[in-house]
Amino acid sequence: MSDVQIRRGFVDVDEGQIHYRACGAAPNPVLVMVHGSPGGSRALVPLMEVLGESFHIYAPDTLGNADSSPATTDNVDIPYLADGLLRALDGLGLGDVFLWGSHTGGNIALEASIAQPERVRKLVLDGVGLYPDDEREGLVRNHAPAITPDGEGSQFNWAWHFVRDGHLFWPWWRREGGRAREVGLPGPDELHDQVMDVLKSIRTYHHSYRAALGYEKRARLPLITVPTLVAAGESDMLRQYTEEAAALIPGSVTAYTKDPKTPDGRRATAETYTRFLLG
Repeated sequence: MSDVQIRRGFVDVDEGQIHYRACGAAPNPVLVMVHGSPGGSRALVPLMEVLGESFHIYAPDTLGNADSSPATTDNVDIPYLADGLLRALDGLGLGDVFLWGSHTGGNIALEASIAQPERVRKLVLDGVGLYPDDEREGLVRNHAPAITPDGEGSQFNWAWHFVRDGHLFWPWWRREGGRAREVGLPGPDELHDQVMDVLKSIRTYHHSYRAALGYEKRARLPLITVPTLVAAGESDMLRQYTEEAAALIPGSVTAYTKDPKTPDGRRATAETYTRFLLG
């Protein structure tokens, strides 16, 4: 069990405030971790508690997700979200950092590393989706619908099934035997917390999710110039794209990590990241 304590705070940006979680301290090097969709940085806490032994970590909620302010435009794309991340780092007084991103957060992190490569010491991309065009179009159409709260509270029922079915199927709305993920459900408390993160931003969660699903990475990955690790966990539905993604990034390396949902898996995963980042 780690003794690392998670702290929380806010940093001002043009849109309002970005909420973040932090742990570790100087003189350890700064690691910025960017979460996947549809929740927020809370999902990263178990891994942060291990990595926080070696790094001073900041993990923001991206604009329009969890406890961060929404975007000021409906035309949210990955460059906009990457700019929001970089502005948050400015507000926190952070210079050059190690940068880690998972799924949607990986898209944001890679775009930030293209925009300001001098600021990114090394980059870790955890789960890179390189969907065929027809699959990507289906995901953009169906995977992250806009939800409006109503007088019957249907948004509560929808959010529960959206999060739950995301563990059972990929994609969540293809509830067919051949689409079963077979990874099981988290416990009731964890599932509740994940649903609450979605409900916090129920009006805006879909903007960043759609931006990530529609983001054409094949044209962007070759533009990365910082040392990069392309990784994927044992149960990651995007694991199949790891080698293809790495081949598009000059000089990158790959790693297949253990299951971060277990204590031993988190420790082994953190060790993989740490060897790359500090090696």
